[in-house]
Amino acid sequence: MTSTSADRRESAPPSGRDILLLAQIVDLVRTGVANTRPELEQATGLGRTVVNERLREGMDLGILEEGGIASAERGRPSRTVRFRSEAGVILSAGFADNSVWAAISDLDGASLARASADADVLDGPDVVLPIVEEQFRTLLKRAGRGRSVWGVALGLPGPVDFATGRMVAPPIMHGWDGYDVRGWFRNRYEAPVWVDNDDNLRAFGEWTIDQPRDVRDLLYVEIGEGIGSGLVTGGRLHRGDTGAAGDIGHFRVTDDPTAVCRCGRVGCLAAVASGWGLSRILTAAAERGESAMLAGLLAQEGRIAGHELAKAIIAGDEVTMAAVRRAARLTGLTVAGLVNFANPGTLVLGGSALRGSDVFFETFKAAVLEQTIELAASRLVIRPSTAEFEVGTVGGALLVVRRLFRQDALHLWLAAGTPIGSAVRIQQLS
Repeated sequence: MTSTSADRRESAPPSGRDILLLAQIVDLVRTGVANTRPELEQATGLGRTVVNERLREGMDLGILEEGGIASAERGRPSRTVRFRSEAGVILSAGFADNSVWAAISDLDGASLARASADADVLDGPDVVLPIVEEQFRTLLKRAGRGRSVWGVALGLPGPVDFATGRMVAPPIMHGWDGYDVRGWFRNRYEAPVWVDNDDNLRAFGEWTIDQPRDVRDLLYVEIGEGIGSGLVTGGRLHRGDTGAAGDIGHFRVTDDPTAVCRCGRVGCLAAVASGWGLSRILTAAAERGESAMLAGLLAQEGRIAGHELAKAIIAGDEVTMAAVRRAARLTGLTVAGLVNFANPGTLVLGGSALRGSDVFFETFKAAVLEQTIELAASRLVIRPSTAEFEVGTVGGALLVVRRLFRQDALHLWLAAGTPIGSAVRIQQLS
């Protein structure tokens, strides 16, 4: 009688050496380096029998399956092997403009569906995390098709200790400092969870989808309610020693005593150039009667922010445009120093400040080039974000993919056919 896949796994589980070889084969197939048996034999140096045995184990575990027939210029055509990206799903989420943006992706990181909802991180984790969870449940019903969650990624707007998944002394996010965000989600999915700074995830998403695919270092700058940045160098995110890397919104750029930042300091870039900073400046201008349009918007809405700011930019209000140009120039001059130091190949500007007009981006770009040394600027590509808010969920999903399928992680969970149940050990990897 023919044994089932479950019988084979129960009677003869893969040995440690078998798992090492299978992990290598899964990586080659998943990344497209080798997709036929002859290609796998050549890439690994293994014999046909060993390759076939490991492939059979991969198929028994539900990770691999037979594909179509590969075309061959000479000799006998070979059947391909494919990675089953549909074996599980990945959940990812991030925040922007008082909203949460969530996505469900396959195991290649390709998005299957997206959702968003109102959520203000300043309300604290006990209020916000259930909103994220609700979006995840909606996405699982819409596109999960009963598949298990293999990993979760969440981007938060503040310093994050990546090793523990906890925020570290966020300047204005009360209730988040030290909160076990990772544990909150892991208790619900029993899957590995990664928590990172949201600008890091946006940077990684932009780097991954960047064109042309020359994998040059990339610096991402986000102008939203606050100001932050993320740097991908050598294909890796630069997080710094304590997770504070990229927090450029609190660079001091002015001695103006009225430029009081939400962090309590005076003169921060965020106080004069972020969405919050522009709202503060333009609300004060409206109260002083410097612009009839701003005064009208203030009377209607109570403050100048978000859509009101976009309306004023589109209308070309002189007071608004002057504030936007000043904000863009100060940001560009600040970022030029980062470009001179890090020498990225690509600089990406994202965030809500780009809505309604290209004036912020063009002013920012001119200021960067004005202060960047010639050698650092010689091949620098400066462009706006390609995916707006969604790029953070893209970066989160791809971060999970990279973490789940790295060789040392595969060794931990591959014999079970799923990372569920191995979350703690996978997350402990550096």
